[in-house]
Amino acid sequence: MSTPTSASRRPRRDAIENRADIIAAATDLFARDPHASVDAIARSAGLSRRALYGHFDDRDALVGAVVAIGAQRFNAIALTIDDADPRVALARLASLLWREAAHVQVAASIALDEAHVHDTADALAPVRRRVAAIVREGQDAGVLRTDVSAPTLARLVEETARAVITRMDASSSEARSLAVRAVLGIAGLSWTEAQALLAEHPDLLEEV
Repeated sequence: MSTPTSASRRPRRDAIENRADIIAAATDLFARDPHASVDAIARSAGLSRRALYGHFDDRDALVGAVVAIGAQRFNAIALTIDDADPRVALARLASLLWREAAHVQVAASIALDEAHVHDTADALAPVRRRVAAIVREGQDAGVLRTDVSAPTLARLVEETARAVITRMDASSSEARSLAVRAVLGIAGLSWTEAQALLAEHPDLLEEV
């Protein structure tokens, strides 16, 4: 049986639900308008501006919460990548992350733009570790470029992916393929090698 003290330390159910509604509304609005206002987000969540500020100190704090949720989804994807061939693993990771980001491209762009990328780096640590591991495996196997160190190459792959997500139109039918090819290209594959790899593994670009 809970005591008054223990009960008071637990957030009320409606408070938890309100916070979740605010984050969901912000995610939805940011996916369409990176400049969505606090007022618009509060209205979309069915709450007042004052109620929103009861959960988040300011708009940046709300953006941070949205980014954190998105990072969790990206990290979960990274943990599913287990292909033995580092080239396939890198292509699959790029493809799956692109597909996830394409659904909320504007929100993803906010998280990855220059103003927020450093803040999201820690949140995306599992993704970054997986990219670094794939790069090291690929260099050791001689299938990825070795003219730069593994940490540098991992960073180049990361920056390439970030540039593609923030600058390409996700509605383009070629966007996902181009994103994967860009990552493979910076990792050391020629366009013909990337083409052959994707032809050999058509599932990498299949829609689910």
